Amino acid sequence: MFETLTDRFEGIFTRLRGRGLLGDAEVNEVLREIRVALLEADVNLAVVRDLIERIRGRCSGAELSKSLTPAQQVIKVVNEELTATLGGEPFRLSYASRPPTIVLLAGLQGSGKTTAAAKLARWFKQQGRNPLLVAADLQRPAAVEQLRILGHDLGVTVFSEPTDPVAVARKSLEEAQRLGRDVMIVDTAGRLTIDLALMAEVRSISAAIEPDYTFLVIDAMTGQDAVNTAKAFNDALALDAVILTKLDGDARGGAALSVKQVVGKPIAYVSTGEKPADFDAFYPDRLASRILGMGDVLSLIEKAEKEYDAGVAEKAVERLQQGQFTLEDFLEQLQQVKRMGPLQGMLGMLPGMPKEVRDAKIDDRDVGRIEAIIRSMTQAERRDPTVLNGSRRIRIANGSGTSTTDVNNLVKQFKEMQKMMRTIGPMAGLAGGKGRKMNRDGRNKKVKGGRVTPSSRGAR
Repeated sequence: MFETLTDRFEGIFTRLRGRGLLGDAEVNEVLREIRVALLEADVNLAVVRDLIERIRGRCSGAELSKSLTPAQQVIKVVNEELTATLGGEPFRLSYASRPPTIVLLAGLQGSGKTTAAAKLARWFKQQGRNPLLVAADLQRPAAVEQLRILGHDLGVTVFSEPTDPVAVARKSLEEAQRLGRDVMIVDTAGRLTIDLALMAEVRSISAAIEPDYTFLVIDAMTGQDAVNTAKAFNDALALDAVILTKLDGDARGGAALSVKQVVGKPIAYVSTGEKPADFDAFYPDRLASRILGMGDVLSLIEKAEKEYDAGVAEKAVERLQQGQFTLEDFLEQLQQVKRMGPLQGMLGMLPGMPKEVRDAKIDDRDVGRIEAIIRSMTQAERRDPTVLNGSRRIRIANGSGTSTTDVNNLVKQFKEMQKMMRTIGPMAGLAGGKGRKMNRDGRNKKVKGGRVTPSSRGAR
């Protein structure tokens, strides 16, 4: 996401770092470039003007004379003001004192509202909550069935009735209380355009259930149209926040950068892919860092903590250090990585990643092909690829729907990786890698008796 804008900012900052002292003329030149980059990214004109003037006001001679170099100070100011434009602080959701906490979703047809409802239910489950999904979209064919399928996959109960949307919403509140659900997410009908009937129906549902939160779901790929939609809904409903969907498909980023300032409502959650896991709370500072090419390590760590199985990882490290890492172990690690989301997205979270690497098109289907090849091997072949003769390789290629060249390449690359790991393993042991972990601020921690304690060097 935001590839175009990130590329432009990186180019601007690279030229900026090559300069020494920065006067008003140099600052104005940088601001002109930033202004053009933002407008090309489909950011609202009023938002761009306000952002540029705030940056200009802070990039005075006094600001630029601080401890950082002038170029670093300008980049710092741009990062802080971009964060402020995106909302500053993340949205904080509070739960109702008397359950259930009611969340009403509104939006146009095609914005990804029904999928967002299911993803939000999964997010609540991760917070230790017990949600109920309510299918009150009775206009679109198969909308109820779609939500039932998504709910079944996530282990979340879905309630609906073939009556009318207001009656369904009212009855769902009784159902949530009967089942003891502490969160209720109501999916409502959308239209291709904003019309009086849509607004009247959503207002009636809202009046019937009195939601604690009303979230507008908008498609980030529609750019300024998404912002205009949000403004129209906010004029008709008491919106609390926005959920941005399809953010992974928006290379420009105009909607994300404009919605808070134009509508006056924060972005609460973002959807960055098709899988249920590709959904999370929105952090303005992290997105600003990603837009400016600085990565987003915290989000990457959190993804790993949520999706990565620590037991599998520890087992892999032990086998790596012992020089016993096999294709079976490799397959397990691939499955762990896949759970974290698209590889392309994870690359964008790494700071200092070269543009060529970040922009390289990584096809997740390649991972699927590797999995198919390994799964077509016998257990003995996975543990010892040296037994793979010509006939075995042909059998594996036929079984995985690939070619013998693909099989040969995988085996060759894995052998090279094994050699590297045999070298790294003993070195990691000598360095004390077995007994150390890293916490979020990068300090070493020693593992003693199953507890993780700060090392004396990092403790204060």
